[in-house]
Amino acid sequence: MTTAVNPSSRLTIQLVNWVLSNKPLFHLAKQQARRMMKKRAASIGVDWTQEVALLRSREGTDEFSPEWTAELAQIQNPPLTYPDYYLRPFHAYEQGNLSWEAAMEVEVAAYAVHARLWPDAGRESSSRLRQNYIAALKSHISSAPQAIADLGCSVGMTTFALQQAYPIAEITGVDLSPYFLAIARYRAQQHQANVNWIHAAAESTGLPSASFDLVSVFLVFHELPQSAAIAVLHEARRLLRPEGHLAITDVNPHSPTHAKMPPYVLTLLKSTEPYMDEYFALDLENAIAEAGFECPTVTSISPPHRTLIAKAQ
Repeated sequence: MTTAVNPSSRLTIQLVNWVLSNKPLFHLAKQQARRMMKKRAASIGVDWTQEVALLRSREGTDEFSPEWTAELAQIQNPPLTYPDYYLRPFHAYEQGNLSWEAAMEVEVAAYAVHARLWPDAGRESSSRLRQNYIAALKSHISSAPQAIADLGCSVGMTTFALQQAYPIAEITGVDLSPYFLAIARYRAQQHQANVNWIHAAAESTGLPSASFDLVSVFLVFHELPQSAAIAVLHEARRLLRPEGHLAITDVNPHSPTHAKMPPYVLTLLKSTEPYMDEYFALDLENAIAEAGFECPTVTSISPPHRTLIAKAQ
């Protein structure tokens, strides 16, 4: 779900967009994309159904644990108004990220999506991607950050990696999905992690200005329209202290991996990523500079992923 195509393949993009403009074909593509992910998960030894069932029940039964309802109530910000872009279907879920189903499948989906980043890495590819991200941070940021904001933190997979890398830092995870944050809270208990979880938009966090040394945004920008992406950059700049850093990991529009993608696979993936074209059309390096940062460094952390790190001016 974090893979795209070389933007120079205009004819392919036009063909795929035409197919997806047909509603029956669009829904068929979404269903097929989901089946493909489950099949890939099985190929690396991930039992999608069993792992989700364990999370749903917290005990390994078939029942939905009532504790999840309590978790949701504790984290949810009822007055929050969701931006229109967030109310579209995402990742083959009709309700997008605003559902238990989406939240409880994040981890298994990550294993499946990243399974082929490296030969024979399998289930560990997702963890390796985050380890490479941390390595890029430590290579380009000399002083360990004391306060970190993880924007679009999802269920906390990258948040926990950041805390492990910087155990002294105060960590804040921000996400628009209270369902994702409920899972994150539960995982934090398992990890014995002390994280401040905030139910808010990455472009409007409500957090104090100049209160963080590092703002991290991991695999979020390809899920945003350009207007929201630019707003996130400006919010990150507001949150950072002088000399603080912004770090973004996402798919690399210039990776040769994308140019080799068959149109059929592209169609399946684009059916789950409504803002992919906008992301690939965005000059992210220039947008970062225009938001008040120095020119970012760019590091390849997997064949199709890159990390951009920029210091606040």
